Amino acid sequence: MADVTMPQLGETVTEGTITQWFKNVGDAVAMDEILFEVSTDKVDSEVPSPVAGVVTEILAAEGDVVEVGQVLCRVGDADAAPATAPEAAPAPEPAPVPEPEPVPAPEPAPVAAAAPAPDPEPEPAPAPDRAETPAPAATDGLILSPVVRRLIADNGLDAGQITGTGLGGRITRNDVEQIIQARAAGSTPEPAAPAPAAPAAPPAAPAPVAEAPTPVVGARDQVVPLNNIRKRTAEHMVMSKSTSPHVLTAMEVDYERVEQVRKMHKVAWKAEEGFSLTYLPFIARAVADALRDFPHLNASFGGDHLVVHDEVNMAIAVDIDFEGLLAPVVKNVDGKRLRQIARDITDVAGRTRTKQLTPDDLSGGTFTLTNAGQYGTMMQFPIINQPQVAILSTDGVKRKPVVVTDEFGNESIAIHSVGVLALAWDHRAFDGAYAAAFLNRIQEILETRDWEAEIR
Repeated sequence: MADVTMPQLGETVTEGTITQWFKNVGDAVAMDEILFEVSTDKVDSEVPSPVAGVVTEILAAEGDVVEVGQVLCRVGDADAAPATAPEAAPAPEPAPVPEPEPVPAPEPAPVAAAAPAPDPEPEPAPAPDRAETPAPAATDGLILSPVVRRLIADNGLDAGQITGTGLGGRITRNDVEQIIQARAAGSTPEPAAPAPAAPAAPPAAPAPVAEAPTPVVGARDQVVPLNNIRKRTAEHMVMSKSTSPHVLTAMEVDYERVEQVRKMHKVAWKAEEGFSLTYLPFIARAVADALRDFPHLNASFGGDHLVVHDEVNMAIAVDIDFEGLLAPVVKNVDGKRLRQIARDITDVAGRTRTKQLTPDDLSGGTFTLTNAGQYGTMMQFPIINQPQVAILSTDGVKRKPVVVTDEFGNESIAIHSVGVLALAWDHRAFDGAYAAAFLNRIQEILETRDWEAEIR
């Protein structure tokens, strides 16, 4: 008999929520076969079985919050599986069945008379239950994540006194940490409590938004609940827009040098690497170099200061079958050549779509790329991945007529591959000239570098 415990899914993860069991009691499971799915604050992961055998007992139900190391189920050999069956032996059940039948027979009248009396009593009983329902919802249902709930409990805070800045007034980790820091600073920040009271109005506003769909749902309409990733994406996007003054700066790029190298090497590349050579690794390589020249874009905003990061850890936004978006991080991009960057991007994108990421894969990002260009977009305005200060959208590349100048200054019309790079940035961190100069540097690298030498 082997115990299957909640695994350590990341350095900062202490607990998670069981979202789905793929096996039931009595089912056979092979080693490394997917056993259950767990959701943490950062990612949903499918967890394989560490042993082979038969599931004899499941100790954590779907929806339960479990700590790292907690026993979730037990797996034994085939002989151990029936051990659960005798526990539900039907023999004792027939005995009680005849007994209750004669009991109600002689007391039909009292039961009818007593029925009205107990009925009013059970009704008040559910009333307190419903009164208590909102409380758990505010501390561990859809409102709070496991980590936020633990922070509140460990620090003796009252969730009812915390103003949430998340979607629909949800309390986020940042909300709780701000209160903890204010308390640690002494009594001076306490008067700041009225300040959070001011945003108390926004929680009231989302309430109608959540209920608004109900009146307009038609008989043939479908109400689709949001999955965990969609909810978290929505929460993060709303928080980002309310946190950073977003500005969009866009620039057209002539990718002809890149395109010529792609054409020349795409067949050999696919045979060697097993995946296609796209524009994305070229752009990532150029961005990493440009960030060295403009380090304030490789930064995080910290209230009254800017944290300028030494390493370029590039988050790559990955769509999951149109059901959510995650941004796994490729570490130390500035220390890698194009081929390795392409491999790393393909690796994290593949593991994102197959739910093989760990929370650590989603942490430490310093700059984000989002690639909508595969769908032929002209230009999109992305939302900043907090607490970073910028995100770059790589939009569609198309063959277009452009003006080219030869070595003698003569102009002519040629057909080149052209696309737009759209940079969303936080105006608190720097100004428009800095952002424009950064984009111009990326443009210069993409249009003039010897990519033939880079790809070898």
